[in-house]
Amino acid sequence: MVQRIDVTGAEGVRLAAWQFREPVPEADPRPGVLLLHGLMGRASHWAGTAHWLGERRRVVALDQRGHGHSDRPPAGAAPHTTLGREAFVADAEAAVEQLGLAPVTLIGHSMGALTAWQLAARRPDLVEALVICDMRASALGAASQREWEDWFHLWPLPFPTQDAARRWFGEDDPRVERPDPGRGAFFAEVMHESADGWRPLFSRRQMLTARETWVHDAHWEELAQVRCPTLVVRGLDGELGRAEAQEMVRVLPAGRYAEIPDAGHYLHYDQPAAWRAVLEPFLDDIPAPAP
Repeated sequence: MVQRIDVTGAEGVRLAAWQFREPVPEADPRPGVLLLHGLMGRASHWAGTAHWLGERRRVVALDQRGHGHSDRPPAGAAPHTTLGREAFVADAEAAVEQLGLAPVTLIGHSMGALTAWQLAARRPDLVEALVICDMRASALGAASQREWEDWFHLWPLPFPTQDAARRWFGEDDPRVERPDPGRGAFFAEVMHESADGWRPLFSRRQMLTARETWVHDAHWEELAQVRCPTLVVRGLDGELGRAEAQEMVRVLPAGRYAEIPDAGHYLHYDQPAAWRAVLEPFLDDIPAPAP
């Protein structure tokens, strides 16, 4: 049973939240979980994780603004405000409060991980634990943003089929050094069928704007303000390097480190069993909230 729940985010933006199985009984003492996808992602990317996590916890995945089935920010609004860090964090805060998930465990991938630790730093009263999945705390810089803009121009849109999108992102994309099935699956899932073929659910222009608001800044200071137990997970071939990941763990007052071999940036797609093997023990160690 997949259930959609509408949430009102910052500036009144309508957000779609999803439960992928029947929620556990309200009397269950384990913390609720909010799953936050990365840039260009969608809540359904977490379906596999939500299925096994939902056996013992209430688990909700959020389509963040401009993604999936959530609204794009209103036309005419200042893009760096409506797609900035404050808006994404405020949306996650609204989801936790409106869905009654606090004290919540936040699990975020890539940009969603940044949103998660910024919320944990700002509202420690709402957050019981945190999982950071393959997201850097250091600044990526202007060159990275230019590379993304050039990359977007390479997309051969529209794709004739969803499978064609899967093959291009997993095999034919010039940024792919070797076949990457997890990457192909990730991007195939964010395509929808339109009149002329398969196109992304999101606006590439808005994705660049959203990215612009955080790639030029380092986020170490906010990371150091996180007080709850935190697991930093990286794929061996992901975007977060081992040295930086271990430094993030050192900066965190209650940080732990985990590494998944044979996995890239989309590690919950690449190695779902190994992902569960590192995530589940960490979650089991989180104490139940006080009654």
